[in-house]
Amino acid sequence: MKHVLITGASRGIGLETARCFLENGYCVTGVCLREESKLQAQKLLPSVKFICADVAKEKDAERVLSGFSSLDVLVNNAGIAYFDLVQDTSFSAFERVMNVNAGGAFLFTKHAVKKMLERGGSIVNVSSVWGETGGSCESVYSASKGAVIAFTKAIAKELAPSRITVNCVSPGVIDTQMNAHLTNEDRRALSDDIPLGRFGSAREVAEAIFFLANAEYITGQTLGVNGGFHI
Repeated sequence: MKHVLITGASRGIGLETARCFLENGYCVTGVCLREESKLQAQKLLPSVKFICADVAKEKDAERVLSGFSSLDVLVNNAGIAYFDLVQDTSFSAFERVMNVNAGGAFLFTKHAVKKMLERGGSIVNVSSVWGETGGSCESVYSASKGAVIAFTKAIAKELAPSRITVNCVSPGVIDTQMNAHLTNEDRRALSDDIPLGRFGSAREVAEAIFFLANAEYITGQTLGVNGGFHI
């Protein structure tokens, strides 16, 4: 049985990705930040092993990966949003967003690769359409997600000789808790800007992640799941 490790697995895209891999016969381990999130996720997916860890801390990444003798797929999904004008953004906020969104992908990749070198594997990172285009009042978030795309391209070249593929999904506007703050007016305006006329679902992103994880001749690519929002 193949093993997949998914960060940010307690809700939204991460939870649906865990469900998708589970339905396809994988042994699934999910990383959650808080104990209460872990317990809630465990009730929804009792066959998944959930572990509490802060992806921005190397000791946590080492601890989680030490539990694997081998690993087939890593999904770096954990991320946090941040909205503010650049002039009102503190450097501590910048550091936290970068450490979680980009640093978490780096740390878990660093330690997961050691488990994949012998027989190959797959890494799928989760970026955002704002990492490709930039989002007004989301400069820090956009920077962190742009870093994930650049990181994906670099390590795809580095790890290809070891038969490890590295790709990225770039979700557009997805109907998850991260966008729950939007008003009905905001939702209508955003939907009008999407050629397919609606928000995407977490399941649609999860299926794109699963596809890339099993695509043996695709590496270094960023797959937009955005309904045509960015082409």
